[in-house]
Amino acid sequence: MKKVCVLLLFLPLITMAQTGINFEHGKSWAEIQAKAKAENKYVFVDAWTTWCGPCIYMAKNIFPLQEVGNFFNENFINVKMQLDTSANDTEEVKARYQDGHDLMTNYKIRAFPTYLFFDPNGKLVHRSLGASPEPAKFITKAKNALNPETQYYTLLNLYDQGKKDTAFLRKMAYNAMEAYDMPSVQKISEEYLASQNNLFTKENVAFLSEFTNSIKDAGFKHIVDNPAKYDAVKGSGAANKLIVDLIMKDEIYPKVFTPQPSNPDWNLLTKEVNAKYPGYGKEAILFGKVNYYQRKKDWNNFQTAIVAYMKAYGKNVEPGQLNNFAWTVFENCKDVACLKDALEWSKKSFESNNNPMYMDTYANILYKIGNKKEAIIWEEKALGLVPDADKESYQATVDKMKKGEKTWND
Repeated sequence: MKKVCVLLLFLPLITMAQTGINFEHGKSWAEIQAKAKAENKYVFVDAWTTWCGPCIYMAKNIFPLQEVGNFFNENFINVKMQLDTSANDTEEVKARYQDGHDLMTNYKIRAFPTYLFFDPNGKLVHRSLGASPEPAKFITKAKNALNPETQYYTLLNLYDQGKKDTAFLRKMAYNAMEAYDMPSVQKISEEYLASQNNLFTKENVAFLSEFTNSIKDAGFKHIVDNPAKYDAVKGSGAANKLIVDLIMKDEIYPKVFTPQPSNPDWNLLTKEVNAKYPGYGKEAILFGKVNYYQRKKDWNNFQTAIVAYMKAYGKNVEPGQLNNFAWTVFENCKDVACLKDALEWSKKSFESNNNPMYMDTYANILYKIGNKKEAIIWEEKALGLVPDADKESYQATVDKMKKGEKTWND
């Protein structure tokens, strides 16, 4: 991104207008607003930070595109507003520190990149969030900002004035999510769910999936009370997975991943969680232990936890997760019995898909437990299935196995 931005700064102005978004330089926020009013143009603000990967992606890959520049330069005065500070900040960035702080505070910017759109009079009319790998979709976000029928804050005003029909509520819930207006997301999604006679139509299950992100969300209780109806649309085990994931996120992780290092009281936590979520608590606790010990790199306890979880719930684990578990054991556990357990998980991961990456895991575990001949056979099978760009690394593993060298780090 730095190379692109530096080059753009020194190109002639006529080239700037033809090669991507032309961002304003050297003007304060007040001066930008005055220019917008004088020219009767909307203002687009890219609110970003130096540590934000999606922000950097957009600046490097989307903003410089001519089709993007053509639309934004014609319809907006464009402003990049850096909302963090760094040692490498330019004088221009430093001059906007206060403006950036005021924008972040006044418009409650909590995630990046956030895109703000103001009308020529300086009124915020639209808001969007996140990277858009497809330029057409990014342009659509900007088009929505120019149309009163799709401007988020114009529609939110209609909601506040009492527009509450079912179709509008549903639309507004998704619009609030796109704008990352989380208080409105919760309020409007709850109103929509309360308006429905049947929550388990295909359309409503999709809505439940999108808007159930916490045990506090209204959809959580509906799914807990009707798992079979949810699974009938989403597939077997979908309700269980969502419920367990949210129990871990909201009930377990906040109590075990604390700022102050401590040893979790797993017995007490197990008692509490099982009491609140009968039928789901045990799995949440066991999986929570796996993730806790893995993150802490406590491989002795991880080994115990992963074996216990897999014995109880291994049938529910998807191929990708099976492979992740098996590879983690391969890299970090020395106990042969645990490695043999992981070998079975690994074998199961590619039984129905012939995924070469999963075969590679299987081959490496075979090799680590001493089955060199079979390990080479499976690694060569994986080598034959990978794209040309990946063959070198797989061939290197085959070569190490044939030489008797380790394929893991102690």
